[in-house]
Amino acid sequence: MKYFVMPDEDLRLDAHARQTLRGSFAQLSDGFTHYELGGPETGELAVLVPGTTIPLFYWDGMASKLHARGIRTLAFSAYGRGYSDRTQGRYDEAMFVRQLRELLSFLGIDTPVNLVGTSMGALGAMTYLLDRPDSVRTLTLIGPAGLSTDTALQQRALRSDRIASFAARRFGRKILLGHLGRNVFDPALVEPLTTMISDCYRFEGSMYSFFSTLQNYPISGREDLYRRAGSLGIPILLAWATEDRITPISGLDRARDLVRPSHTEIIEGCGHMAPYERPGETGELVSSFITARSDRIDS
Repeated sequence: MKYFVMPDEDLRLDAHARQTLRGSFAQLSDGFTHYELGGPETGELAVLVPGTTIPLFYWDGMASKLHARGIRTLAFSAYGRGYSDRTQGRYDEAMFVRQLRELLSFLGIDTPVNLVGTSMGALGAMTYLLDRPDSVRTLTLIGPAGLSTDTALQQRALRSDRIASFAARRFGRKILLGHLGRNVFDPALVEPLTTMISDCYRFEGSMYSFFSTLQNYPISGREDLYRRAGSLGIPILLAWATEDRITPISGLDRARDLVRPSHTEIIEGCGHMAPYERPGETGELVSSFITARSDRIDS
């Protein structure tokens, strides 16, 4: 699919724009990555791996909970999301894993980290784990993608550049907003979530990035990835919300059989974006899991 800019993408991510934004920027091989390090400098590091649409400030509420529990966080926006660069290449799994690997190298982080991945980010976290198993202390998967077959037909259709380009230009914003509306169970959170994400889609190349990801990133049929990640013996927390309509909790038993988590948690009355919808509860689950494993190692 050829790179394109939508008429309502009226902003450009450049040096001037970056000067006005919170956080920091790392120039990596595919462009600038927007990131934020926060929390106690001596705390265990939780790397928050984002999903399909979210910017780094999606994690703010949960990150605050982790900081209060003594855990340091690294949040970042994937390419094409938030205020990270929109590149003109293929938005595939290799690009996103390369971004994470290069960001950690840029920051000089050479001790094992705690990966926390949600939705598509859970797939990226597992792929990174397979690539660098010695660099990961624990893995947390929240509402992970990869097991549902609901989107398989659509993804196959989007492999056609002509179909993908037509769908993006004609229906892109409608598809994006419809997707966002299904991510939370609390209706009061739909509008602020939509505003948070859609504001970032005013930057040139955003819709191309979204559809290139849908076209090139496999988000179904990933059983082997789960199985291989589970075979490494890394402590894994699997958390799933009961009202998740994007990656339904019906996949929980299958995920548990494949990845063999150390601990499983069910978040009642919550939608797909648990770190955003229930930041306190989700942060408590993640911090307790990380702290328990850290205490066990220290002892």
